[in-house]
Amino acid sequence: LGHGYDIHRMAPIEMAGQPVVIGGVKFDGSDAPAFELGVEAHSDGDVVYHSVVDAILGALGLPDIGQLFPDNDPRLKGADSSIFMKEAYKRMDDRGYFVGNCDVTLICQKPRINVEHNGQNPKTLIRANLADLLHMPESCVNLKARTHEKVDSVGECRALECHVVLYLQKKENELNIS
Repeated sequence: LGHGYDIHRMAPIEMAGQPVVIGGVKFDGSDAPAFELGVEAHSDGDVVYHSVVDAILGALGLPDIGQLFPDNDPRLKGADSSIFMKEAYKRMDDRGYFVGNCDVTLICQKPRINVEHNGQNPKTLIRANLADLLHMPESCVNLKARTHEKVDSVGECRALECHVVLYLQKKENELNIS
């Protein structure tokens, strides 16, 4: 069982220098509606992907995302967080595990993820991205979005955060049956 958590500050996009990215979906008018705020982070600041990575690493008893991908590494400036997901998946797969279920709770006042944009729904895209990167059926990925009822930095749109709980299962060919 693994738990992951992440939070990032938001600021006007001109100050942040990059759009909000949630589960691989950019809120810049391409994948999802344009949002006036961006995320302040060394990488792309994807709180969903970062939380999933930490949940996988935690379940395996490995160092956290900050130890594997330090925020002072210039090679990771603006990095697409899917590279972190791929590395966490590789480490899990190499140890003979797969994700049985992934439960994600995104907490942000805005942007809204359950909206239509260019005939698509960002929430649906996020679930599909997670299922793809984790090599699992979408039916085993749950994504909930909550506001923070206008309380504290998250409720005032100064930050967004995410919690992830997932469980790992041993691959059948890896089981030691005696």
